[in-house]
Amino acid sequence: MNIDKQTIKKIAHLARLEFDESSAEKMSQDMSQILDWVEKLNELDTEQIEPLTTMSSEINDMREDVVGHHLAHEEALKNAPKRDAQYFRVPKVL
Repeated sequence: MNIDKQTIKKIAHLARLEFDESSAEKMSQDMSQILDWVEKLNELDTEQIEPLTTMSSEINDMREDVVGHHLAHEEALKNAPKRDAQYFRVPKVL
């Protein structure tokens, strides 16, 4: 599949990317190669292959959820450096 510069410019606009004309040409070639590779993968017969849910062979050891001891909000907040009524106050994270 061949990606032209107009399509590259449209994708770049949607992705909020900026690059010059020479980079657009390189991007066009790279994306065309990627799509050609995906088309080649689509030719494979995967009918007998089970889908992967994870790349790891590890198994999670699940446990039952059991309600245990928990702190009342007054007890939890008594040593908080900053608090607001029933909540911890923390610095803003951007």
